[in-house]
Amino acid sequence: MQKRTHREQEPGRPAMRSFPEPKIIDLDKEPISSLSGLSQGTAEEEPFEIEKELYETEEESLETKTSQKLSPGKKPFHIYFHLIFLAVAVCTVFLVGWRITHFGSWADPDEYEAPEFQGDTMDAIFPFRLPEGMVNPADDGVTRIVAFGNAPFADDKGSKDNLASMIEDLTDSTVYNCAFPNSYLAASGNPLLYSPQDAFNFYWMVLALTTHEVDPTYETLFQDEGNHFSEEDLETFRTLMSIDFNTVDIIVILYDASDYLAGHEMYNDANDSDIKQFTGNLVAGIDLLRQYYPHIQIIVMSPPYAHAVNEKGEYVSSESYRYGWDTLSTYMIKEGEYVYQRGISFVDNLYGTIDESNADKYLVDNLHLTIEGRKAIAERFADVLHYYDRVYSTEEE
Repeated sequence: MQKRTHREQEPGRPAMRSFPEPKIIDLDKEPISSLSGLSQGTAEEEPFEIEKELYETEEESLETKTSQKLSPGKKPFHIYFHLIFLAVAVCTVFLVGWRITHFGSWADPDEYEAPEFQGDTMDAIFPFRLPEGMVNPADDGVTRIVAFGNAPFADDKGSKDNLASMIEDLTDSTVYNCAFPNSYLAASGNPLLYSPQDAFNFYWMVLALTTHEVDPTYETLFQDEGNHFSEEDLETFRTLMSIDFNTVDIIVILYDASDYLAGHEMYNDANDSDIKQFTGNLVAGIDLLRQYYPHIQIIVMSPPYAHAVNEKGEYVSSESYRYGWDTLSTYMIKEGEYVYQRGISFVDNLYGTIDESNADKYLVDNLHLTIEGRKAIAERFADVLHYYDRVYSTEEE
């Protein structure tokens, strides 16, 4: 076997370093000062120093790249993904919550049977319950209903074709028709103007019936200034003041699109009971009724559809025509919103009963109802009333 010298390379091993030939130094001939370069490292140490510098350079480069990837200005992609997911989740929860609080029925579908209304409407039917511990003074076996409003209830008053008469027949109840023709919801401000808009305004009428025993101002006003009003209006006022509201079961409120056509102010979020507003006058009257007669169920019915009339006298869509505030549908939506907030049942006539597609069948002109139109609204009200009957039946079982 041939022996390998120390210079021969074994298989699999890295090449051995080559060292320079040793230099023999004669200390007697060369001064020590000539050896000062050795203090800075010999030639044998230079390869090791070069490798060390290369290693440190590579390590610094790696640290620089890593720091750039993790710098605050360049966050990893998964962080943005979680933020996007969170934003989508928040938006979804908000939209679902808004839908629940602004639309649909407030009745629990697991507890109550939903009314069988057709179409996509803004109906909100609240199950009515008496305040805790209260005995219903009107629980005498007779259903008494008081109707407030304008033309839908006031037209053909006293005839079998009147809306109040139709409701009376459909529901087997007694209906007191306290609607004033040509009246509005929004007030101009002063009831002493002796105009139908103010004298027979919803809020002023409710104020009169709730306070007449302690403050007969309005009753005296109509007695002293009767020549300012029609005999029909005076008779309606006398009927209203003669009712014992302790015996009343239900109040229904229905004003048509007259406020929209007159361009009356619609709402005031800073004062939701501002009687100069279409919505404010309504809720101000409702608040008074609930304060004095908490045993009475209140049902608000929205205006049915009405055509707008442009400057040329032509009928145009009230879905796009404005008289100063907004379209008719916005009046209805804001009315529903304010009614929802008070837990009052709301019936959407604009999309659920008489809309633009069937207006020719149900309107005499651009505003007033045909007999068929009144019948359609009477049936809608009866559906709501029967719905309450089903609720009570469920509770008794």
